[in-house]
Amino acid sequence: MSAADWTPAWLWVAVIASGLYHGINPGMGWPLAVSAGLMQRSSRALAAALGPLAIGHLLAILLVLLPFALLVALAEWQRAIRIGASLLVIAFGIYRLVDRRHPKALTRIPPTQLGLWSFAVAIAHGAALMLVPIYLGLCQGADPAQGHVAASALINANLTMAVLVSIVHAGAMIAAGGCVAWLVYRYLGLKFVSQSWFNLDTVWAVSLMLVGAVALAFGIAE
Repeated sequence: MSAADWTPAWLWVAVIASGLYHGINPGMGWPLAVSAGLMQRSSRALAAALGPLAIGHLLAILLVLLPFALLVALAEWQRAIRIGASLLVIAFGIYRLVDRRHPKALTRIPPTQLGLWSFAVAIAHGAALMLVPIYLGLCQGADPAQGHVAASALINANLTMAVLVSIVHAGAMIAAGGCVAWLVYRYLGLKFVSQSWFNLDTVWAVSLMLVGAVALAFGIAE
């Protein structure tokens, strides 16, 4: 395989890896699934709580990616869009690094509304935004010589790609989060987690900046 052939493969690895990374982050919700399991003393309750968490995360990713599926069709702006998206991710990472307070709006969402809570967290903490540079790398580029029919097909293809990226990422996220939740439920308990789990806010912010910086470097090099 050539370097060009490997690029999509590595981007899909990044989609899955980011999903696994989001999944093990307690900020994405797996402690709520553990809490549901412990309160009802049932692993089924834990598993049931994972569904809304996955759906909320999936919808948040789609909400952020779908507009970019339309923007990529603007051939003359493709490079600018990629660079702009990279700068946006870097800026949000810097913001999260400087301001580590959790958005007040999240405190108004009852933990029982897991889907809405997961959706809001993914938006507020930049989990959905982190996927944008990766997604843009997987999108098909537009050709200025294409007609309206070809452009329409391109938009449809990129919309489909947005859905695929969202599903694969959310699937990896909930698989990782579900495994961590079950292990904590089965062997440790939430008290152990609250006493021993280290703060991932700094790691999260740096991850956003790193993803943005790598995407920016590729965007400038194009």
